Amino acid sequence: MAKTEALGEFEQSVLLAIAHLSQAGEDVYGVTIRQLIESRTERSVPVGALYTALDRLERKGFVSSRMGDPTPSRGGRAKRHFVLRPGGVAALERSRDYLARMWQGLAPISRRTR
Repeated sequence: MAKTEALGEFEQSVLLAIAHLSQAGEDVYGVTIRQLIESRTERSVPVGALYTALDRLERKGFVSSRMGDPTPSRGGRAKRHFVLRPGGVAALERSRDYLARMWQGLAPISRRTR
């Protein structure tokens, strides 16, 4: 079996947020990614951690980004838009399959801890 780099939990969350936003036809940039992760996980997402993860995922070829046009509402600054690449989809599928194999055949843990 070939060795592939595993995704961390936060990286999975970021990639899944991009997938959800793209599928819904939403604008995919830092703020919307952060909002979706926070609303679904009920956990705070530091901005720095998000952009560090996005940069790492882009270096791995899992996402790509492009700068949008500057907007007056952002003081003339542009938004950085993200797209999930085929490598990112494959990494998510590997991660999902890996976890499914690990859970397979395991009795509910709550029954064993009583």
